[in-house]
Amino acid sequence: MDIFLQQIINGLVLGSMYALVALGYTMVYGIISLINFAHGEVLMVGALTSWTVVSYLQEVAPNMPGWAMMLISLLCAIVVCAALNFAIEKIAYRPLRNAPRLAPLITAIGMSILLQTLAMIVWKPNPKPYPLLLPTEVIEVGGAVITTTQVLILVTTAVLLVGLLWLVNKTKLGRAMRATAENPRVASLMGVRPDMVISATFIIGAALAAVAGVMWAANYGTVQHSMGFLPGLKAFTAAVFGGIGNLTGAMVGGVLLGLIEAIGSGYLGELTGGVLGSHYADIFAFLVLILVLTLRPSGLLGERVADRA
Repeated sequence: MDIFLQQIINGLVLGSMYALVALGYTMVYGIISLINFAHGEVLMVGALTSWTVVSYLQEVAPNMPGWAMMLISLLCAIVVCAALNFAIEKIAYRPLRNAPRLAPLITAIGMSILLQTLAMIVWKPNPKPYPLLLPTEVIEVGGAVITTTQVLILVTTAVLLVGLLWLVNKTKLGRAMRATAENPRVASLMGVRPDMVISATFIIGAALAAVAGVMWAANYGTVQHSMGFLPGLKAFTAAVFGGIGNLTGAMVGGVLLGLIEAIGSGYLGELTGGVLGSHYADIFAFLVLILVLTLRPSGLLGERVADRA
């Protein structure tokens, strides 16, 4: 039971990070029906930007508190990732908005490879240790333990998810996003600027990915140029699992996928003597993807489609 509870905690932490990235996928898909496969690389750029800023601050201001370094590096990562995603949308995706569906998909895959290569050139290919910035105390919960960093990840994710739902459902920008997702041409006739709304969507998704990247680096203690590929792919799996195009579905899918992966690799690993241990953690995410696409292609909650008169 201690192992099971520990894996539940690990799964919630992992699923929280998946959910933040999955929201970026599902927001973009919901508005322009595009799968932005470069989104995982935005997470990677956010993590590496944070590492760069923290390394610089440790040199110029070694007495600065760790939480202040993390906050400053997080803000810098959000700015860099937002600018990057804005440029990606404007340069790579906007000219292909009315092209056949395959062209933007190939462009997204190419952009993912390009960003990985550029990151390898800028930050070098070897992994880099991410410094411990928060207290290392652990909290015991029923025999399991949770670190200060993991508590911060859970709290930050919950706040961001609630804030995003409020933004989409209660604000003028949210109404414009929903109108653009429903029918961009009609929305433009009602005073909405679809290009501005789409750019804002990419920027919001990039900010969430930057937060997830910093969380990932702080939780696992290492960063490198290829770190965004698998989390991005699993976050896409989470978005499909929950129902691509549905914000609540992306959140639920991310958390459930994290729980499935953690329990599968940890708890079942103990029961099977390591046969299904952590080395095989990645298979659980893609087994879920295969099952969902086979049994329920619309996902758990399905894409929200409005009734037309």
